[in-house]
Amino acid sequence: MPVDSNISRRDFIYRMAMFSTASLFGFGCGKKQQDASNVSFYGTATLDVGSDVWSFLEKKDNIRIRFKDNGNDAGPVIAQMTTGTAAIDYDLGGLLGGAENILASAGVILPWDLSKIPNWNDAWQWARDIKHTQWDNKQYGLPLVVNADSMIYLPDKIKTINGYESGVVDTYAAVFDPRLKGKTSMEDAWVNSVIFTAIYLKQNQIVQINEPGNLTESELKDVMTFLIDKKREGQFKKFWNGWEQGVELLRSGEVFVMTGWEPIVKALQDQGINAAYASPREGYEGWSIDLLLHVGARKHNVIEQCHTAANWMYAGKYGAALAALRGYAVPNSSSIKYAIDNQLPISQQVQNTVKHVQSKISKTLYWQNVRPDNYQLYEEWWSKMRSTGQL
Repeated sequence: MPVDSNISRRDFIYRMAMFSTASLFGFGCGKKQQDASNVSFYGTATLDVGSDVWSFLEKKDNIRIRFKDNGNDAGPVIAQMTTGTAAIDYDLGGLLGGAENILASAGVILPWDLSKIPNWNDAWQWARDIKHTQWDNKQYGLPLVVNADSMIYLPDKIKTINGYESGVVDTYAAVFDPRLKGKTSMEDAWVNSVIFTAIYLKQNQIVQINEPGNLTESELKDVMTFLIDKKREGQFKKFWNGWEQGVELLRSGEVFVMTGWEPIVKALQDQGINAAYASPREGYEGWSIDLLLHVGARKHNVIEQCHTAANWMYAGKYGAALAALRGYAVPNSSSIKYAIDNQLPISQQVQNTVKHVQSKISKTLYWQNVRPDNYQLYEEWWSKMRSTGQL
């Protein structure tokens, strides 16, 4: 399996969140109810907001969340769901968007009854319209976390390059620019690097592409041929693997610009390095972590409780915690309202986070897809790219 950059994202965010949720919200968890219904949640670690926050769901609706980190790498999780026992062992799931069609067709997840999740009606329309969350005209995935990624760059280094005197990078062309040969980098993960390349080729009318997140066989060939040629030419310093390596490539000055995710910028800035996150004219790579209803919920007779829990996660308290702890947003405005109405010490942070994410996603956006139609070809091409050319 290719390296999943979001594993690195998960580890990084956990390291950054070294404060307790109780101190963030200014109150304790209260007394737990002994007769609460247990709901097991098998999800990406960044969805876990800790017992201090989950306890409010228990206090309000008598539902106790038992969270289990699924490791986040889509391939193994899908395998555990379809050939293992994870779909039966757990009630809820949280996974990067795009696996819904495979899981639904395999009969290991159930469609949501949206009439039992009234807060879903307040979700931003673009989140409700994400195509890969639906299968067979039913809603199988609920986007619970959203964000958008682009490029990190070093303004002081960039402005020394002819044509970049402004010190600003606003196009993916910089990643492939011969003037920056050997000073650029991308992730060693097709799930991110292929879509970034496809966005660049599409928006600059270099290659005819319909959907950058779900390439046809011929489109994928064109994109990967372009990437392999650039690698052979020595365009990339390396394909980075893990957030520590990404941070170090920029910190050391070996790389001036690379595709990646926004928390890396904060890590560099915390070290006193002038780093910036690009607002590319071609648009962003959007991604979501979607809430799934496992068939295990039916076996454990907690389908109603799962719907109640989903509705609670869209009600504000969960989203406020997520914005403060992770820098991510639940796709509605309830998080801001909850933080302000309850005069939380993190209210400004919540507002800034949600508005920043919404600003990025309101621009041109192409959705990451962890299981495109030609998934096996993506794997084969990425393996070929790894073994070809320089580096």
